[in-house]
Amino acid sequence: MPNETIYRPHFSTRFIALLQNPVLATIGVIALFTGLKWGAFLFTVHQYETAIVTRFGKAIRVEKTPGLKFKVPLIDAVHRFDNRILAWDGPPTECPTKDKLYLIVDCFARWRISDPLLYFNRLNDERSALSRLDDILGSETRTAVASNDLVEIVRLTKGRRPLRDAELEKSGTILPSNLPDIELGRVAIEGQITQRAREKIEGFGIELLDERFKRSKYSPAVAEKIIERMSSERHQIASKFRSEGRGEAANINGQKESDVASIQSAAQRNALKTEGGADAEAARIYTAAYSSAEARELYAFQRRLEVAREAFGHGSTAILSTESDFGGVLKAIGKAAPPATSPVTPPSR
Repeated sequence: MPNETIYRPHFSTRFIALLQNPVLATIGVIALFTGLKWGAFLFTVHQYETAIVTRFGKAIRVEKTPGLKFKVPLIDAVHRFDNRILAWDGPPTECPTKDKLYLIVDCFARWRISDPLLYFNRLNDERSALSRLDDILGSETRTAVASNDLVEIVRLTKGRRPLRDAELEKSGTILPSNLPDIELGRVAIEGQITQRAREKIEGFGIELLDERFKRSKYSPAVAEKIIERMSSERHQIASKFRSEGRGEAANINGQKESDVASIQSAAQRNALKTEGGADAEAARIYTAAYSSAEARELYAFQRRLEVAREAFGHGSTAILSTESDFGGVLKAIGKAAPPATSPVTPPSR
């Protein structure tokens, strides 16, 4: 079999042939649009946002209703803005009050976009809006703080009465005091700041809902002096309490010593009285015992016996009259002695 050469057309030649066919070209364009999934022609607007379509940087329409929207590819651009309430948290600012006290005030606010087209033309994005809020709200806050005393910034209610300690006031440790009343209060000042800032910020397509003080405190230099003054006052009160306590302790100790001396004196007096009564009773008993006739006779008899014992030793012989004292004693002893009995001889058996 003779050799035969097979001709195969190039890829570019095939593609050009396809483009020259109208039916195939239409099918190719449709396939291209389907492949792109219409992303260059369509965009979605959500319920919580507003979209502004710009053409060459100029806004041509505002889309507020949610759904699928159309745009021209490569020419139109979509800018999205949040319809929800947004937060502004300002930096802490040091402000002088009307009574020349320096406070560090930290504020926050809530706002939202009221006119998206005006907002886009004046600010363009949220970063510029926050920067403008920093300027306006910070300025109004400093002005409001500088126009009011410290008590107006920190107090909320009017007619407030301080708690009192009657015992401390009676002792003179703490003097009776009244809190100074306020004319506006913090809530009213916050309302003034909100109203003034709202008027200035409406021209940017922003609605300011409210502004509040998050925290207010003394600056470090002022706070240190205030703490030192409060500490000094507390130390003075503590020293007064200690001195009063020492004085009361001295009074108690003095009263105790006086009571102890009084009790000891009364006890000693009662002891001496009891001892004197006992001595008197003993003397009375002795007197009653020695004043009777029997006692006198017994005493005289004992004295005679003692004299006889001392006068006559062992083996002594004395001749006494029965009429003498010793004779009478011996005679009395003889009468008092029982008669002698002869021994009884048992009968013999």
